[in-house]
Amino acid sequence: MFTDMVGFTSLTQSDEAQSMAVLERHNRLLRPIFLRFRGREVKALGDSFLVEFDSALDATNCAVEVQTVLHDYNISSRAEWKIALRIGVHLGDVEHREGDVFGDAVNIASRLQPLAEPEGVCISEQVFDQVRNKIPQNLVRLEPHELKGVKFAVEIYKVVMPWERQETAAAEQDRNRVAVLPFANMSPDPNDEYFADGMTEELIDRLAQVKTLRVISRTSVMKYKGVKKGSLEVAKELSSGALVEGSVRKAGNRVRVTVQLINGETEEHLWSSHYDGSLDDIFAVQSEIAEKVAGELKVRLLQSEKSTLEKRPTENMEAYGDFLRGRELFREVSEASLKQALKLFEKAVELDPTFARAHVAVAQCHQSLGNGGYESPDVMLSAVKISLRRALELDPNLADAHSTLAFLHFNEDDLLGAEAEARRALELNPSLPEAYRLLHEVAGLEGAPEEMVKYIEAAYRLDPVSLNYTFLLGQAYLNTGKEQEALDHWKKTEDQSPSGTYRCLTDYYLSKGDIWKAREYYAKYEKLLPNHPWVTYMGGFIEATAGEGEKALLAIRKIEERKMGPVGYNFVAYIYYALGDMDRYFEYINRATDEHVSFPVLLMYSPLLVKARQDPRYQVLVEKIKRMNGLAR
Repeated sequence: MFTDMVGFTSLTQSDEAQSMAVLERHNRLLRPIFLRFRGREVKALGDSFLVEFDSALDATNCAVEVQTVLHDYNISSRAEWKIALRIGVHLGDVEHREGDVFGDAVNIASRLQPLAEPEGVCISEQVFDQVRNKIPQNLVRLEPHELKGVKFAVEIYKVVMPWERQETAAAEQDRNRVAVLPFANMSPDPNDEYFADGMTEELIDRLAQVKTLRVISRTSVMKYKGVKKGSLEVAKELSSGALVEGSVRKAGNRVRVTVQLINGETEEHLWSSHYDGSLDDIFAVQSEIAEKVAGELKVRLLQSEKSTLEKRPTENMEAYGDFLRGRELFREVSEASLKQALKLFEKAVELDPTFARAHVAVAQCHQSLGNGGYESPDVMLSAVKISLRRALELDPNLADAHSTLAFLHFNEDDLLGAEAEARRALELNPSLPEAYRLLHEVAGLEGAPEEMVKYIEAAYRLDPVSLNYTFLLGQAYLNTGKEQEALDHWKKTEDQSPSGTYRCLTDYYLSKGDIWKAREYYAKYEKLLPNHPWVTYMGGFIEATAGEGEKALLAIRKIEERKMGPVGYNFVAYIYYALGDMDRYFEYINRATDEHVSFPVLLMYSPLLVKARQDPRYQVLVEKIKRMNGLAR
């Protein structure tokens, strides 16, 4: 196998220090993969590797895994850190001499490599004969090529990677977007609803461990609970090529699970089964379903993925039950439900101190209580740190723990730490929308608007019905001047997520100076969520823009009366901005910044705050924000 990095020479010429850092990262990522497939590194030639294997199948699988790992890495990397390879694989005799290998096989592998596309793999006919029907990827024969220095003709094939948008791979690619729809509760006790919902979430979590798959988030799929829609309609709305449906019947310690896998394009039933057993068998059932789904989608599981799927999160089923009940309450996000959830998570930890996911749940609960103003920041930070430290001691490869830690770093203004943890979370689970969301915030602060949009697009694709990502993507398009993309997005999302869409459209029409249209969409949002803080602030902003100063000042008094805490400084600042009072605007926005509750992406990109960015005080503010986040140059 011969590998070569695309564009490395030109990078070396333009920025030698950056190129050496990229090369070091390239070597660190690839070498463990070679070992996993029993590859022997013969030599490294700058940005290239020559690797020898005992079998053509190992070599091809290794090449595919290298490109898959790098593809996932590139999705969550800034442009200057991306690594694209071309790989060639050939089978033939070689001569070993003084720690090196020689022969036509080496020459042919090196000549095949340039014929591969970036992120692609080319194999010779000799390799094709050994691996066809043994790997899940399609193999496509290329037009004949003459290979320099090779006297005889060599048939060349390309390995079609899952992300390639070719007709030969389109159906395969679509199928790899999987939605696990809410499992129906068939238990005689309606209070067992939590167990059916827990089964849904557990399968989402397990399938997300398979890095070739992209699994739709729970937030989006739970919108379909109890909704009578056909498979084709749901698949279209979620852009999903495969659906998992099922039901759970729990009676005492006995459980019956039925499950089926459906082609989202044809409604064809690809696979179905049912499982009867005791509650103690539920983890084995979840693992088997995840493995069967992956197998039916022709996904080859790595041994590490198989081991992760088969891992039992706890041996204590009472602790597991408390964990599932706690997660149901956690999703309600009220003060009462969060506090009840926290008690259940803490009980789960007490029953099984080695239950790593329960420790993460405790951390997430404290984080939500703190963000909602229901718990003091000091108590929240201390509790989150203790729980996450214990979770990662128990399981260093727990993606949710790294993702939660990323947000902790972000809240503490440690942007570099937040970015590192978010990327680690995505290495372990590429289907985590919240990690992409955090990278979107980081990119915005770093002044990389295109990267900011790319990350929030990735989050939205994984959670397309979520109000949060619907809103943030529309806002990102608006804030970066992508007007047509924004309008297309809002046209599509108005039915699925009206409140987020109306909020964005209010901003859009205000930025266009159309007060009447802005009022129309503001009224639609207010009707849906009359008590949301945005209603109070935006009402004042609109009145100020319309020249109704007294009404705008009344909105400021309402914000102060609602006692929103330091976050309210932002809303007061925006209304003063709309009134044209820049002194008060910068006074309040600096207060919010000092309290670590400002919204830097809005300050830096929102079209509603253009005039503030023309004020000399703006640059001073941005420098302060960057300094607080460890980004000062």
